[in-house]
Amino acid sequence: MQRWWFLDEKDGSASSLTSAAGTSTKKSKPAKPAGDRRHKFRVLVTYELLKDETIAVTGNCEALGNWEPEHCVQMQLEDGSSNIWYLEIDLPQNVAVTYRYLICSMDPTSENVHVRRFETHITPRTIPIDGAPSQADQESKIDTLGDIDGSIKLDRGWLTSETIIQFKFFDNPFSVKERIKNRLLYVKITPMNLRINAESQSLSTLLDESLSSDTRENGTDHQAYAFTEVVSMGNPKATFEQQSQFGCPYHPEDFLVFNVTVAEPENVAYLVDLYTYSSRSKEDEPPYHLGYHYILPNFLKKSEGILELPVTCASKHRPLGMMRIEYLKVTPLLPSRCTLERSYIRYWNKRWTGLDVGHRGSGTSFKASDGNVIRENTIASLKNAVAHGADMVEFDVQLSKDLVPVIYHDFDIYVSLKRKTTLEINDMLELPMRELTLEQLKNLKVYHVVEGRNREARFFDEDLDEHQPFPQLADALELIDPHCGFNIEIKWSQKLKDGSMESDLNFDSNLYVDCILKVVLEKAGNRRIVFSCFDADICTMLRLKQNLYPVMFLTLGVTSKYPSYHDPRCNSIEMAVRNSCATELLGIVAHTEDLLRDQTQVNLATEKGLIVFCWGDDNNCKDTIKHLKSLGIHAIIYDKMDIYSDKTVKVEGGNTASSQQSCSRG
Repeated sequence: MQRWWFLDEKDGSASSLTSAAGTSTKKSKPAKPAGDRRHKFRVLVTYELLKDETIAVTGNCEALGNWEPEHCVQMQLEDGSSNIWYLEIDLPQNVAVTYRYLICSMDPTSENVHVRRFETHITPRTIPIDGAPSQADQESKIDTLGDIDGSIKLDRGWLTSETIIQFKFFDNPFSVKERIKNRLLYVKITPMNLRINAESQSLSTLLDESLSSDTRENGTDHQAYAFTEVVSMGNPKATFEQQSQFGCPYHPEDFLVFNVTVAEPENVAYLVDLYTYSSRSKEDEPPYHLGYHYILPNFLKKSEGILELPVTCASKHRPLGMMRIEYLKVTPLLPSRCTLERSYIRYWNKRWTGLDVGHRGSGTSFKASDGNVIRENTIASLKNAVAHGADMVEFDVQLSKDLVPVIYHDFDIYVSLKRKTTLEINDMLELPMRELTLEQLKNLKVYHVVEGRNREARFFDEDLDEHQPFPQLADALELIDPHCGFNIEIKWSQKLKDGSMESDLNFDSNLYVDCILKVVLEKAGNRRIVFSCFDADICTMLRLKQNLYPVMFLTLGVTSKYPSYHDPRCNSIEMAVRNSCATELLGIVAHTEDLLRDQTQVNLATEKGLIVFCWGDDNNCKDTIKHLKSLGIHAIIYDKMDIYSDKTVKVEGGNTASSQQSCSRG
């Protein structure tokens, strides 16, 4: 095992949000303690700031907001400069001050601070107790935003109070009249403020005003406080960028994603404009406005869905066709437990390679032909993998009916039925796991799907606590050796390519993810955690709702073993890499079958700076594990750590030499 990431957590006291002049906008500034020292921060910003974005600084003292986003201190542009920001402020004497810069914005209505991007170096910038720079040195010293000694880390922030609405265009979503069917369409999304107050016009006037057929500049006074970014997964670069005046082109077989960040989703509508070029257009001539449609906030009540919308002709206001938009709504995790003190969302030590990860603990137990196995996804199985040298253990988490995160792989279970007049078991009934509460899962005689379909029980050890199925995630976080990392796979039913669902989940996806995150943020302590999921939208949620734990995208890849998904981002390593880069995930968890078919695909990820785990039945072979490690795979997930691992088994009461060596590497 390897020791990872965390120092002891320290609770920071909150301070007020301060302006560049050091005055409070939410409460009066506390009296200045005697002996404070004056310090001037100066930072060069090479990143192009957007409207409503500003530069701020945060740190480990009251004057800098104690790492709390809402209390960060805003900076000012230097006179005569377009990219150097400064702040003069009193810092505490006899204290080593650590600090970070960030790009933030403030919601003008609520004054909530939104973290747009922030420095994520493991070791923040420091102003030492002694040897602080002189006033002259402070004037000449200029930091560079995101760059500390040549290491550049400036990552997307997480949701503090704002919401992100994601609109996705893929699988040829436009159905328009024949005469324009083969035209290249450009898509633009503009968030519009629907808040009606004494100074604003009526809603009907607002909408009418923005329907002109020009370049959409009319009606900009009604645009909401929002940030709109777009990425094309068909572009190898695959990074979110600001949309241009006439939107982003949608090419056949493309996957276009818009991220719209808004503060008041209930008061925002989204104008979808379509542009195209005339067949007779001249060079440098702009496209013409083809059609439009509004997405009103009541269309987006659920966390995800599919919108089938008409396209209205921009010139004649008649039906022109239809468009299909899939959307995702990501809401903040409240109350937030994250600060700017530290983040591991894209942190990976270069020495962490070839990690051994126990699949479902000690392996898939219901496929095993021999009897010497431990029930998968139990505390006993996890402990057994740790005892045989696992650097991490991988397991599946989903929610019971009463919203408790439990460890279990399949969506369905079997429960035994009994005749009314006898105690003998008559049959087994298949049920969705989500339909049973935690108490029912623990107290009913429950069988795995394999046992139920074969009508043959495989395990008879349920009288032993640690062998019980459905352990709570909270219990695993408390009972498993804290030096062993967790790869927590979030189970979520996905739509398959044939249109069917893996399972009919009835949970709201925001609620589902929030319930799991709350347990992890409360119970994980110093343990290293990596989240993963086959669903790209769940990965997006995990990434945007917190700033502490990294997220990896599980990929199915090209395979005949499993049916393909409706979402093409999961069906190839290339698309998975692009999605992971765009959403700033740590990396991908690739299907080993796909990697062995084309080993150069490893480079697709590593050349982009992504971390690569791998999964699959092919991993259950010592020679394959060795080969995968030689390819530079960062972690291999496999069954039976006691058989396939080359590490020595832990002895009771202490670590073996190999375990101690592994721990010291971190």
